[in-house]
Amino acid sequence: MKKIFAVLIIFLTAMKLSADPIQLGDFPVGQWLDANYNAVWDFSSNNIRILSTNGTVLYDFSGKTIQDFKFILEGIQPGISFTCVESGKTYKFLKPLLNGDLSMYIQRTGLPEYSVKMKKL
Repeated sequence: MKKIFAVLIIFLTAMKLSADPIQLGDFPVGQWLDANYNAVWDFSSNNIRILSTNGTVLYDFSGKTIQDFKFILEGIQPGISFTCVESGKTYKFLKPLLNGDLSMYIQRTGLPEYSVKMKKL
């Protein structure tokens, strides 16, 4: 019985550490255009998707393993950051206070950091 209890505790702890939900809270929802890739980043209250400009879903973070999801503050810019295990990337989004832009930074294994300022649609 002790072994079953110990395995259950380890399993529940591993589940908590492996996937954090996407809950954007006060982070702005909406759509922003990544002009470099002609892709639209779609932020809703509980999910993030990447769409083509014609609306086709290119990537959906729903159901993916999201780790280290957190709200951040760099200078006076609020933002969010998280790692998606399936994509192998770490994402950071910063929202300037005085305009509708959204700055995105992506850490990719073996590649330089990708960054872009996206315009709100």
